[in-house]
Amino acid sequence: MIAVVDNGICNLRSVTKALEAVGAQPHVIRTPAELEAISATGLVLPGVGALRDCVASLRATGLADSVREWIAADRPFLGVCLGMQALFERSEEGGVEGLGIFPGEVKRFRLPPEFKVPHMGWNTVRFTQADSPLAADLATEGESFYFVHSYHCVPADSQLVLAQADYAGPFTAAIARGRCFATQFHPEKSQAKGLQIYRNFARVAAG
Repeated sequence: MIAVVDNGICNLRSVTKALEAVGAQPHVIRTPAELEAISATGLVLPGVGALRDCVASLRATGLADSVREWIAADRPFLGVCLGMQALFERSEEGGVEGLGIFPGEVKRFRLPPEFKVPHMGWNTVRFTQADSPLAADLATEGESFYFVHSYHCVPADSQLVLAQADYAGPFTAAIARGRCFATQFHPEKSQAKGLQIYRNFARVAAG
């Protein structure tokens, strides 16, 4: 069973359907009590929209501490889009303070005028940790995933980077440490390759 956080600003249906498609059992949770009441082996934090709303929701429900404790215990975790950005210390998006699980910032794209912001659509990804279980059965270079974002994560520790993409220069497309993973792209919108990401995460969660 994989717990999926409902923070009020995510497409739960797409995420839960993707998890079901790879044989996982998603269970939507909204409070720490709901998380504790189920025997979840994995935790997914999705999100779209404004990071301020995502972090505010996590703090208001008490799930911010749950996420910190889950990751500190090296239990299988997957953050998606805002669920990745929320893990860092701060963001330029309204000066938001994140959960501070990893040192680093979330910065707005500053691009030549011919590049539109938000960065929206398909982009190829290069996995820099090719032996990561999240990248299993995926090519090290050239796999395409779907992005929608105006801000990108800049980890203080380059060893945290799991994958990079390029948009007028390289940016962090995914991170990994232990059994904590997060992607800037949306696997649930990325067709077969995205399903492979969820399949790989489900394998990690299953032990």
